[in-house]
Amino acid sequence: MLYHIENEQLFCAVDSQGAQLHSVKCRGQKTEYLWQGDPAVWYGQAPILFPFVGQLHGGQFTYDGVSYNCPKHGFARNSAFELLEHKQNRISFLLKSNENTRAVYPFDFALTVTFKLIENTLHVRADAENAGGGEMFFSIGAHPGFNCAMGDILRFEAIENLQSEYIDAKSLLVGDTYPVPLQDGTDLLLHPHLFDHDALILKDLRSKHVTLVRNGRNALRMDFGNAPVLGIWAKPNAPYVCIEPWFGINDGQTLNADLRQKRGILRLGAGEAFAQNWSVKIF
Repeated sequence: MLYHIENEQLFCAVDSQGAQLHSVKCRGQKTEYLWQGDPAVWYGQAPILFPFVGQLHGGQFTYDGVSYNCPKHGFARNSAFELLEHKQNRISFLLKSNENTRAVYPFDFALTVTFKLIENTLHVRADAENAGGGEMFFSIGAHPGFNCAMGDILRFEAIENLQSEYIDAKSLLVGDTYPVPLQDGTDLLLHPHLFDHDALILKDLRSKHVTLVRNGRNALRMDFGNAPVLGIWAKPNAPYVCIEPWFGINDGQTLNADLRQKRGILRLGAGEAFAQNWSVKIF
């Protein structure tokens, strides 16, 4: 079900299915900033990645000697969230562990996702809480896609020396990197061959935000904060770009013996919580 929030400057729509952002517009204007989804290109718009980011080796993980099957990027994006709060400029959704989630992920959790408008900025917060009695291991990420065109630019806040990790045809990390050229040390040109090796998987960034520049003008700024990994991706030559802050990463080509050893995995003790924050400022 679609819900709407707005303030004096922005209008947004959010789908309770997956707690997925559906629309971002300036009030009184027709320009849509968020990719609207196209099954022939990419059906998603802004999925939440939980309890895993990226691909698991063989689509599986092992915990305490038991193997579980879990889809790429986890199950939150395909789950029905409960509406918690709905105000004019703010809305929150909740997903709790249940029989279906425990069959693929053996932890009790509560995942709350909140969207809030302040002036010309959309703030998004995802809170993952360990609702069980033992430790909980997880990853979390965001995957919003924004409308753009070939020749547009992603401008990093600081001068960067970008190295992307390679992933193979199964979306598993190869263990090697390759350079990603920038103009003037900050500008990533969106061109038809940018994603020939699939997503750019970047780490150790100096920048905390990146600006989408369209036709020489700033369109929006994505703040990703302290996320240790930033994914940038689109289908080849597609009219959108995904800017993805990740707390977690794809598996490598070697199977992990136990979830505790997964690269980038987060841990919460009983009753503890972790918050991911990101925002989009519209110019």
